[in-house]
Order: sequence, then C-alpha cells, then structure tokens
Amino acid sequence: MFRLPERVLKARAVEVGPSLDDELARDLVDTMRASPACVGLAAPQIGVGRRAFALDVSSHPKAVVNHGLVVMFDPVILDASGREVAREGCMSVPDLTANVARAAHIVVQGMTPDGDLRVVGAEGFEARAFQHEIDHLDGMLILDRVACLEHDVFKRKTYR
Repeated sequence: MFRLPERVLKARAVEVGPSLDDELARDLVDTMRASPACVGLAAPQIGVGRRAFALDVSSHPKAVVNHGLVVMFDPVILDASGREVAREGCMSVPDLTANVARAAHIVVQGMTPDGDLRVVGAEGFEARAFQHEIDHLDGMLILDRVACLEHDVFKRKTYR
C-alpha cells in the first residue's frame, strides 16, 4: 500500500481507455479485502497511475444503502448535490483522520471490468466513498480537502 509522500498519490492518474485491465481489477479487490477496515481502494494507492478503483461499503455500519462491490475504470461524477461534512480516514494517510466536506448524493459513470458502461446513484456514506476514491485518481488526498489543517485534521486513535 502506497502512503504519502509517494509521488503517484499526488499525480492525476491516466485513463484506462478501451483496453480494460482484469489483473488491475483483481489486484484492487484483493488488496482492498486484505486491508482491515478498508472500503475502497484506488489504483494509485497500489502504485498504479491508472484511473481505476474498487469499492465495497456493504459491511460498514454507516452504509445504509449500497451497491455491493463496484469496480470502475475511468469514472466520472455526472451529478452531485447536497453537502455533508464528516470524518474520513485514508489508507494512504494512516495516522490521521480529517473532517471533509462532500456531496451527499452523486451519480457516477464508469466502465466495469467486463467493458460495460455502469451508472451508479449513491448517497450518504457510499457517495462519500466514491468521491474519496475519485479524488485519489485526481491526485488528491483528504488533507487537500480540509478547510483548516489545524482544526480539521486529527491523529487517529488507536485502541489496545
């Protein structure tokens, strides 16, 4: 798992295009599932500068509505509405959490690993997760989204 300050995390990922990558899709899902408490993973987080992510919030208690496992190449947010500020963590910034403003409802379009166009309408926690992963594809981390580094970034609590 790549962590800040790795350069791939701060660069805009390149489009996957028509040559979809089954191996990348498998790597994203396998790495996401092997990482405790991980609900999404973007290709730059595993060192691949391509526009792809895997997401599955179905086991998270904050996910009231979800679409199960979603793997998308070249995703685009078609519509976004509402605004919610909530605490987020990130596998690439593991020692911190941050208050991040996100759209409450979104519509995302992208290609599936099978080459089908998929459009997903998401809300709440799942919408937040989609936006978080797409931010990774644009070279943005949660620290880039906070209003104030001093007041909106927190040391992650560890429990023993």
